[in-house]
Amino acid sequence: MSSGHRLCADRSGAETSKGEFTSVAQANGGIENMINLDAKDKDTLALIKYIADEDKLEKILENQQVIKTPIVRNGKLSTIGYQPDVWKKWE
Repeated sequence: MSSGHRLCADRSGAETSKGEFTSVAQANGGIENMINLDAKDKDTLALIKYIADEDKLEKILENQQVIKTPIVRNGKLSTIGYQPDVWKKWE
């Protein structure tokens, strides 16, 4: 990755702000696509699945261990999950 790419959330525990999360979610098909369905925290995953849509964003931000990582941004472009083939195409 070039120096222009920015890692927003990674496995080291860096947190994603609400604004960053919303921006990345919009660029990648919505907040549902941001959720790692294989996350270890099955209780939180179940809660997020069944709570009202308007409450999901806050619950995800409170429990960022369920967000797919890494989140990588390149200007207005972004990816969720490990996508080296996409990153190679970025300038």
